[in-house]
Amino acid sequence: MRPDCHVGHTRETPGCFTATVPRPDVHDGHRHLGVLPAHPYYGGPAVLPTVGARATIAELRADLDSEGTSAALVIPNYGVPDPSVPFGLNELCVEAAQADERILAGLWVSPLVRDTAATERALALAGEPGVAALKLSFLLGGDADDPACQGRLDRIFAVAAAHDLVVHVHTSPGGPADVDRMGRLVDEYADRVAVHLVHLGGGVSGHIKLIGGRFFDWVAAGRRVYTDASWAVGFAPRWYAAEVARRGFGHDRLLFASDEPWSDHPGELARLTAAIDDPELARRVLAENFQDLYFRKRTGRPHPTTT
Repeated sequence: MRPDCHVGHTRETPGCFTATVPRPDVHDGHRHLGVLPAHPYYGGPAVLPTVGARATIAELRADLDSEGTSAALVIPNYGVPDPSVPFGLNELCVEAAQADERILAGLWVSPLVRDTAATERALALAGEPGVAALKLSFLLGGDADDPACQGRLDRIFAVAAAHDLVVHVHTSPGGPADVDRMGRLVDEYADRVAVHLVHLGGGVSGHIKLIGGRFFDWVAAGRRVYTDASWAVGFAPRWYAAEVARRGFGHDRLLFASDEPWSDHPGELARLTAAIDDPELARRVLAENFQDLYFRKRTGRPHPTTT
């Protein structure tokens, strides 16, 4: 094969010997919209690490076109210690969902009492067409174990249940986002609300806690719990696929997610597809699980490929 041959060339392309490789149908379980201000992370100079962040719906749509992404859940970008930034992007995400049938919106909400007014404004958008999820992250404060957050968590999950929305929860090792604490949300609410634990539990410790039994125990107990493989350390998606094969269930609970602009779509897709050698499981993870979880009657519209 010539070194300049690429996917899309056929045996009829002069000098090439590769058959056309079809692009898989890919649904993105979460990515972000909005540009953050520069911030002095970890005591260093003010920097803007998310160079791929998109400020406009047009830029987001161009990315989906370029990637060939069939559908995506889009969430306000966050990552600086100022909740007004993601709260201020909620309406942009809703607008994006209503402008493009491939896009569904997640709304930023907070369990903190001081964020009550902003969260209530966000929850007022829960019934808007195209809204499919509420996003919780304790990186900007609060703790699932803090009694002061309990009333706000009850309110958030009640609205999610009323509108059949998924609650999308960040996980990362240690601290208030550790899967140990996020597990309390699954135990408390996931019998009636779908809970999407982002990042496959978060880091090596989270992967081992989750895939080593906890996640599958929740599924077996009837909990509506899901996860995605963004940011996952390489062994984890491969291990998850092996556990699905061994246990005979869990194939319908893992999603692909790019987490753009905090990760990258090509890298996340390559790592996940390399980890899964079962074509049926790959099809479910890349597309069908997203369809089942997010494109349901509550979105007010069918999946775009069926229109």
